[in-house]
Amino acid sequence: MLMVSDRTKRVVFALASVAVIVLVADAGLASESAHHVDSGAQMKDFGWRVLNFAVLVGVMVFALKKANVKGALAARQAEIEKNLKDAEAARDAAEAKLLEYGAKLDQASKEIDELHAAIVREGEQEKTRIVAEARLAAEKIVAQAALSAEQETLKARNELRVEAARLAVEIATGKLSGSIQKNDHDRFVGEYLDKVVQIQ
Repeated sequence: MLMVSDRTKRVVFALASVAVIVLVADAGLASESAHHVDSGAQMKDFGWRVLNFAVLVGVMVFALKKANVKGALAARQAEIEKNLKDAEAARDAAEAKLLEYGAKLDQASKEIDELHAAIVREGEQEKTRIVAEARLAAEKIVAQAALSAEQETLKARNELRVEAARLAVEIATGKLSGSIQKNDHDRFVGEYLDKVVQIQ
């Protein structure tokens, strides 16, 4: 059953009152006029017009009530308000996420910088260690080469001494006295002197 609100009732009553006042006024004017026009036909025509208007107003009121324009507008307004609140909540959530990701990005950048600095420090330490090891190895090689050169020199001197002693023994025993000539003697002395010069 269709429920009619008080406002609708007041509007319909006001329209009906206006229609009655207009009818009464028209009837009064028609009776006072100098020519006598068929006032019954005019009243009938006016009555139909008022009835048509009243029916039109009733249909419009019924259609508006049936369409529930006020309820639809209220529902639409509530939906828009809800959407606005949802959009504000989504915006706040997005801003919070933006701040969170910004903080994470700053932290990641800081960690990358720290990692880069640590890698550079480790590289410098490794370079220093390798250079120190290379210097130590070079010093060992130089010392070993000097020791080897000294040992070779001592060995050559010892060999020359042994050879000189052997030659001296052979000359002294006279084994070579008959077979050594002046050329051989000069040759032995020259070889000995060449070896001494090479060792020094």
